[in-house]
Amino acid sequence: MKERVVLDLSKLPLHALGPASVTWWGTLGFMLIEGTGFALVIAVYLYLMSLAPIWPLNAQPPNLLAGTVMTVVLIASVVPNIMLSRWAEHQDLRKVRIGMVVMSVLGIVPLIIRVFEFATLNIKWDSNAYGSVVWTLLGLHTTHIITDLIDTLVLTALMFTRHGDNLRRYGDVQDNAMYWNFVVAAWLPIYGCIYWLARI
Repeated sequence: MKERVVLDLSKLPLHALGPASVTWWGTLGFMLIEGTGFALVIAVYLYLMSLAPIWPLNAQPPNLLAGTVMTVVLIASVVPNIMLSRWAEHQDLRKVRIGMVVMSVLGIVPLIIRVFEFATLNIKWDSNAYGSVVWTLLGLHTTHIITDLIDTLVLTALMFTRHGDNLRRYGDVQDNAMYWNFVVAAWLPIYGCIYWLARI
């Protein structure tokens, strides 16, 4: 008769950091789904561009300033975001609190820039297919900035409570930092499409 082996999992930690965390995998899956959405809208942009006799349709290319400032701000935000993720890995509560406040501000700044960016597109969303796809790309990206900002603000508030100094919250901070990197990375091909392909 075969002896039955029973595994005792009661001593395993409830929470973990990085790939050992279920929420890390959930965040990664969400980014893959959202990345597919961005890729599909970019594919629509490229398809419409390939059909059009001139591109952009009945409009001047968007002004470069707001989009370029947005790009610089987003790329610059990656440095404190990486530092924040490392501080969370080392469970340094003081530094994580500072990093969360910094990333909260760096989540608000792009939204302010985005207001000016929409105003400099030189076309309305309902003018034609070009206007619709450009506004859709910016709208999707804006939604992701807002989503991450809300998560960042909630986590910032939690880090300043008694719930802040535990492994679960540090894992949440790391997941949030990973998602922000995705928001930044997703912006780069969008910026290229909207601001540079329109000038080719």
